[in-house]
Amino acid sequence: MKFLDQAKIYLRSGDGGDGVTAFRREKFIAYGGPDGGDGGRGGDIVFEAVENLNTLIDFRYTQHFRAKKGGNGSGSDRTGAAAPTLLIKVPVGTQIFDDDRETMLADLDTPGRRIVLLRGGDGGFGNARYKTSTNRAPRRSDKGWPGEERWVWLRLKLIADAGLVGLPNAGKSTFLKAVSGANPKIADYPFTTLHPQLGVVRLSMSEEFILADIPGLIEGAHEGTGLGDRFLGHVERCAVLLHLVDGAAGNVVDAWRTIRHELAEYGGGLVDKPEIIVLNKVDAMTQRECSARRAALAKASGATVMVASGVTGQGVPEVLRAVQNIITASRKA
Repeated sequence: MKFLDQAKIYLRSGDGGDGVTAFRREKFIAYGGPDGGDGGRGGDIVFEAVENLNTLIDFRYTQHFRAKKGGNGSGSDRTGAAAPTLLIKVPVGTQIFDDDRETMLADLDTPGRRIVLLRGGDGGFGNARYKTSTNRAPRRSDKGWPGEERWVWLRLKLIADAGLVGLPNAGKSTFLKAVSGANPKIADYPFTTLHPQLGVVRLSMSEEFILADIPGLIEGAHEGTGLGDRFLGHVERCAVLLHLVDGAAGNVVDAWRTIRHELAEYGGGLVDKPEIIVLNKVDAMTQRECSARRAALAKASGATVMVASGVTGQGVPEVLRAVQNIITASRKA
């Protein structure tokens, strides 16, 4: 299934049903009087967050959603039927924005959460509503009220506990595959992942967390270079960032600073999140190179630098334990 995290759709709630003009015509009743019923209410448009979806790909093929019109009234004071609600199911973590892409209308961040985005129009009054002591035979009835309509943007932010960030070819996909059941593309030539990947990491029967692999950032991503920073929204909800630095590339300090700069330019509080720095691909370095690059990275960042290899598994359990500890603490907070 192709991953899609943004979609623009058109919505229109249902119009209200029309009221009617009608009079009683019953045998042996000399003065029947008005008995036109009201129109039924138009259908609402409701969004619901569900757990079994993880992409907005369905909205690429269906972009227009219209709720049904309410039923018209009829004689004998019968009200028209209310139109059914149009329920639109979206993945957990979906945000709904106005057409300006800045005004947030709803944030469906928990399973089962619902929001009535557009309300259906009210039904029009039948002529029975206008009967008075001085107007015994009103011939006025109203049309139903129109529904609401608008274009909206859907934006999906994956619900993950930890986010993998780093330059392209830092080994994020290999690391994700090594620690979870995810199966991202891995090859022995340089390339960058094009779509975010999710994996569930289980440390024990009672400890697990969701790890998101974000496509590699490059210098100038906040200005749209490469894939840009559009996927960083998926780690805004994370409790911790796992920053992988390619130790075999050599320029580890520059690589770390590049990602930190892009996180700061993006905003969203990412630069303030707890960060675990991992010097990756330790299997491709000599012990001397590993020690020197680890020390340089620790001096530049002012933080403890861990070492690991997604290929051999060296240092991976220690990294996962550090991530789990931060996540556990955030869940208790």
